[in-house]
Amino acid sequence: MVVDGLPTQLGYLGLGVNDLSAWGTYAENILGIEALPPEDDGSLLLRMDEHHHRFILTEDARDDLVLIGWEVADEQNLKALTKRLDIAGIAHRQASDATLKRRRVVDLIEFDDPNGIATEAYCGPLINRAVPFNSPRRISGFLAGDQGLGHITMTVKSLDDSLHFYRDVLGLRMSDWIRPQPERGVESNLNLAFLHCNRRHHSMAFWQGEMPKRLHHFMLQANNLDDVGSTYYLCQQNNVAIDLSLGRHTNDQMLSFYMKSPSGFDVEFGWGAIEVDDENWTVQLHDNGSSWGHLPLEPH
Repeated sequence: MVVDGLPTQLGYLGLGVNDLSAWGTYAENILGIEALPPEDDGSLLLRMDEHHHRFILTEDARDDLVLIGWEVADEQNLKALTKRLDIAGIAHRQASDATLKRRRVVDLIEFDDPNGIATEAYCGPLINRAVPFNSPRRISGFLAGDQGLGHITMTVKSLDDSLHFYRDVLGLRMSDWIRPQPERGVESNLNLAFLHCNRRHHSMAFWQGEMPKRLHHFMLQANNLDDVGSTYYLCQQNNVAIDLSLGRHTNDQMLSFYMKSPSGFDVEFGWGAIEVDDENWTVQLHDNGSSWGHLPLEPH
């Protein structure tokens, strides 16, 4: 067994949202993921595969990303990651028993990323195979499991500082880069960095800049192309704003569209991304984000 402390997947996200009720309805009726009964502290957990939950929603006026959870293989790997944080001079805390109980994990450490985002590394998530995930909608489900919940794309204060943290300390691996994308109205001299920790092309992407929300979007990958099409039209039927039309990305080759969430950031809903084989993968550079589509739509 290799003990390197590297994350194996993007395990869960914490979202601080203004309207928990709206999110519960949106999660089940539009995204097709399951809203569990409210927790004792009022938070709302969302499930999309055999893991107990993948999203932790708390009431918060920021309507933004507030927590990132990275899974490692076991306790030994968590200790190895802790040592790397020590060497890098990054403060960390052992989670309390109450936090372990809330997260449904065996062990967990807490620290902050360079942008002030609360970050957790954990091992031993609660798996519920006795009650398989069954989407509230008539869709086939999601590609998650050992590839994690999907990916996130966000802005960062410093590209260099975030690369050092996520690549050099945390141990994510570079997938590729995309230059500024004029077809989407992006005016910047800075690249968009994509990093992976398993076969999923990227679990995280970021660029240096400021937007109203730290989180640009999170991505859910459906098991079936028809699920993307049906969700696209479901959004139109239910007046869920579509920010970017159907399109195919250049780097991960995902066929997807982007819809507005109740918090104002986007959710990418896609299918068909390529997977990374670290034995043969080489880092690439792309000068546009999409080979076709993904065009801004007028509000409807």
